[in-house]
Amino acid sequence: MEETSRFTTGKNGDGPTRIETPETGLSIAMSRGVGDYAEGGIVMDFYAVVDQAFDLLRSRGRVSYRALRRQFDLGDDDLDALKEELLYAHSDAVTEDGLGLAWTSPPRTTAKITEPENTSAQFAERRHLTVLFCDLVDSTPLAGRLDPEDFSEVVQIYQDTCEKVIARYDGHIGAFLGDGLLVYFGFPRAHEDDAHRAVRAGLGIVEAIAQLNTGLVDKRGLSLDVRLGCHTGLVVVGALGGDARREELALGETPNIAARLQGVAAPNTLVISAATHQLLGGLFACESLGTPTLKGVAQPLQLYRVLSESSARTRLEALGMGGLTPLVGREREVALLLDRWTQVLDGQGQVVLLSGEAGIGKSRLVRALTEIAAEGDAWLIPGQSSPYHQHSALYPVIDLLERIVLRFERQESPEQKLRKLEGFLVQNGRPLAETVPLFASLLSIPLTDDYASLDISPEQQKQRTLRALIDVVMQRAAQQPVLFVIEDLHWFDPTTLELLGLLVEELSTVRVMALFTYRPDFTPPWPARSGVTELTLSRLPPDEVLELVGHVTQGKQLPAEVVRQVVAKTDGVPLFVEELTKMVLESGLLREEEDRYALTSRLPPLAIPSTLHDSLMARLDRLSAVRGLAQLCATVGREFTYPLLKAVASWDDGPLKQGLQQLVTAEFLYQQGLPPQATYRFKHALIQDTAYESLLKSTRQRHHLRIAEVLESRFRETVATEPELLAHHYGEAGLTAKAVPYWQAAGQRALQRSANREAVAHVTRGLEVLGTMPETPERAQQELGLQIMLGAALGATQGQQAVGHVYTRACELARQGGSTPELFAALWGYWYARIAQGQMPPARELAADYLELARRQRDPLVLAAGHRMLANTAWWQGDLKEALDHSREGLAIYNPEQHRASLVSYGQDSGVCCGWIRALTKWVLGYPDQAVHSMDETLARARGLAHPFSEAQTLLFSAHLYQLLREPQAARARAEEALALCIEHGFEAYRTWCLLPRGWAEAQQGHAMEGIANIHEALDARHATGAKAVLPWFYTVLGEAYGRAGNVDDGLRAAEEALGWVQHNDEHLYAAEAYRQKGQLLLEQDAANAAEAEECFRRAMDIAHRQQAKSWELRAAMSITRLRYKQGNRHRPVKVLAAVYDWYSEGFDTADLRDAKALIAETG
Repeated sequence: MEETSRFTTGKNGDGPTRIETPETGLSIAMSRGVGDYAEGGIVMDFYAVVDQAFDLLRSRGRVSYRALRRQFDLGDDDLDALKEELLYAHSDAVTEDGLGLAWTSPPRTTAKITEPENTSAQFAERRHLTVLFCDLVDSTPLAGRLDPEDFSEVVQIYQDTCEKVIARYDGHIGAFLGDGLLVYFGFPRAHEDDAHRAVRAGLGIVEAIAQLNTGLVDKRGLSLDVRLGCHTGLVVVGALGGDARREELALGETPNIAARLQGVAAPNTLVISAATHQLLGGLFACESLGTPTLKGVAQPLQLYRVLSESSARTRLEALGMGGLTPLVGREREVALLLDRWTQVLDGQGQVVLLSGEAGIGKSRLVRALTEIAAEGDAWLIPGQSSPYHQHSALYPVIDLLERIVLRFERQESPEQKLRKLEGFLVQNGRPLAETVPLFASLLSIPLTDDYASLDISPEQQKQRTLRALIDVVMQRAAQQPVLFVIEDLHWFDPTTLELLGLLVEELSTVRVMALFTYRPDFTPPWPARSGVTELTLSRLPPDEVLELVGHVTQGKQLPAEVVRQVVAKTDGVPLFVEELTKMVLESGLLREEEDRYALTSRLPPLAIPSTLHDSLMARLDRLSAVRGLAQLCATVGREFTYPLLKAVASWDDGPLKQGLQQLVTAEFLYQQGLPPQATYRFKHALIQDTAYESLLKSTRQRHHLRIAEVLESRFRETVATEPELLAHHYGEAGLTAKAVPYWQAAGQRALQRSANREAVAHVTRGLEVLGTMPETPERAQQELGLQIMLGAALGATQGQQAVGHVYTRACELARQGGSTPELFAALWGYWYARIAQGQMPPARELAADYLELARRQRDPLVLAAGHRMLANTAWWQGDLKEALDHSREGLAIYNPEQHRASLVSYGQDSGVCCGWIRALTKWVLGYPDQAVHSMDETLARARGLAHPFSEAQTLLFSAHLYQLLREPQAARARAEEALALCIEHGFEAYRTWCLLPRGWAEAQQGHAMEGIANIHEALDARHATGAKAVLPWFYTVLGEAYGRAGNVDDGLRAAEEALGWVQHNDEHLYAAEAYRQKGQLLLEQDAANAAEAEECFRRAMDIAHRQQAKSWELRAAMSITRLRYKQGNRHRPVKVLAAVYDWYSEGFDTADLRDAKALIAETG
């Protein structure tokens, strides 16, 4: 007699409940509690029942739902809850034919569904899958109506029917969930049209069930209904469970959403998400269902009901990067290129801008021209960049020189590389003494004692290097025609684009053709000009697609139906044609014969997906044993060397060479050279991306860490020249603490080379990585260093007014760290940002705080900077005595060599700044000769620094001085020189400043309208940046220019603006002159304004007197004297003017003093 479980309770029913099962020998105690339910006087917790049922299932291996109901005396709701918990919470339990549960056994196999040999049960990976969930409608009532054996047969027929349809479209049943099926399209083998297959399978199941119902109605008097849901998204898919019960499951949100979609579907319909819908390409008729609420799905999803297949066809966009294949068609484009090349041979330089979508055939067309040019006496210069180096200055040039031009070998010593460089430069007629240091620095080759080190600023070094590179091309062009090919312009760094821009400007009369390729979303940064041709590639017509297919098959004929589908589905995109044809050849659908291919089975529908991901994933699946190697290569980078890969992979030479050869043969990689000197490059960027993204994040991190450690320990030269590479790998490895210093080093290296935009990119990336780290004192110190570097780089490109937020943060961090060098740099930047915003009082307070801290530190560098800060602030506020004192003190402790370090931290030289402040202050105080001498001395000092920014700044303020001296010719000359430097080095903010003295000079020289236009451009730029400082100067100059043009009303408005900004900024340097100018314009407007004008003159006199500003006072005295003289009062005003004039001890040949002397003589 079979034993049954016994339920016992404690004494009097108040103790713990115990369930004893003879089969298992288990005795489980349960306590009463919330959620318990009573059954026959016994209180049992639900989860105790779950545990007991689980143990019973595991011991027996199989148990029916009826047995569970009887064993635990369960109602319908309780049984459903128990089933759900066992199926979903315990992956070891599976449903069996809708009748009961079974302990997990090896996964159920299905007819015609096989797994590729490369599918291993030992790995998991990330994939984009289309998941189809199919469920039987109202199976519970159906089970209640039928005998269990009959119901089992019905379910088996239903499942068999579904499996046949799924097999037709090569789907993979991932799990049987009760009477539901979870089906994967894209795993274990990816197809180029997995979304299409999933939808067709769904529609096919609905149709097959309808056909099945015909027999079921006749034989059993019943019919079945199904609901289906389909969603596409990212999953982690792999083998789970032990060896005896291993199954491959897709984990993530995608399968759950697919299940939820079938829940909202009407019987015998298929509902898909927008993610799947967008991949269908118009091949199916669908109707929108809106965004119904889905249980457990947080974000609303747009849903569609698939009605039927459609005959509509759409053109699909190619998203892959085209590789080089034999050229097909393009006769018109080739003819145009040959015409331009012929013009080059005749001495007329040409630029061709070749654009087109990815995969359209740009590289094929380039190859056609280079092959033709190579037949003659042409020098071919191929250049290409990479998305990894978009912010690495001149990377394409460096790469071109090292790999193609100079052909450096890794084992070569620095001396050997230097000899090669010398030979190249001699061959191209370049003076070694001038050019070797520039090229050696560019290529990171140490100089020997034969050469002097570079003693110039980074920006000047950059410009000379660019010039030297262009001169090499020009020199070679004098000897032979040059074809300069640059591919993937959209990935080039700003400095290389600057080089190419300079080259474009100089090609018109030399034998050089520059051929640039880029994608449509990139706009070349050069204006249209003579000798520049724009060429956009279109898609291939059907006859040319057929020709390209023949090239891919190496002349072997494909079955006609295959050709028809390739022509129809590829829509003329060469890369699609190439990849789709290769996929068919490798799919196993074809059998290779002597001169043709034959189909081995029915040809399934072929389609080009909206992305190449699925087709590339399919190719990756076929790599078998070298799949992992391809993924590792993808992690290393777009291009890599054999030695680096070998060190990272730790493989023996034999297997590694064999694996790489398989990747080359499969055209995943291009190979240049032979191992161990070989260099490899992924044929398509998207091939690399596909391989990389298929890795689990944890695996990626391990790879990145290994690469970083190998680079750091064995490839120190690469680390020194490309620290951003190591920063990238450490960052992706999750070791942010190690990544940040390398981002900082990359930014510093870019700054040293005046590649400020690249520096901004590196430093910004470093800050982003740093933001993921916990807040610690060490992190704060690192962020402080990065913020200061960011401020310096942004300040050089955008002006100090653009970096207030950077220095605000830097100050916050610096104050936490005490008196450090970074604190002073942060305070300086914060002060300068306040100056730019016209916040003079807080700026002066900051400067005072800075100087007090500097005095405690007793560091001459920071002391000089502190005096410079106070001198500058006091100058603009009109506190001339303090400005002069601090400029003198700053100069007294200034040492050019010791203070050179400040150029990196502050971007300016304190001695130079104190010099021009002293010069300008001297003029306002009434010492014009000393002012000129001091400015000339400062300019000589700035030029000696070889620091373009300091030189440009001094030239600007030198022009300002000559404006004050009323010498328009000298002012314009200095302004033009400053302007040229600003344009050359990218000092945009100061470039517009230079327009101010230039505009003033133009107005004084009789070109008032041109001058006013320049002044307005300077003002507009100032307002556009939000900067408010020095606006009183700008508007005073504008008012004077309007007066010169006879436009009194606009001149008065400008004077009023000047006075308004004087009060707004508390910036009084130009207050006296603004009042005097206003009075002068009032008189010119109407003689009746004499009283108001005189009041303006008197206010100007009072302000100037308080400031001890003798130059302003002299001008105001002359204005009062002229007014009174016209009014008939010829005595007191002359005495006032004479008193001011008599104070002077120098400068009597300057314009103001000459005018004063003449006026005194006239009115005396």
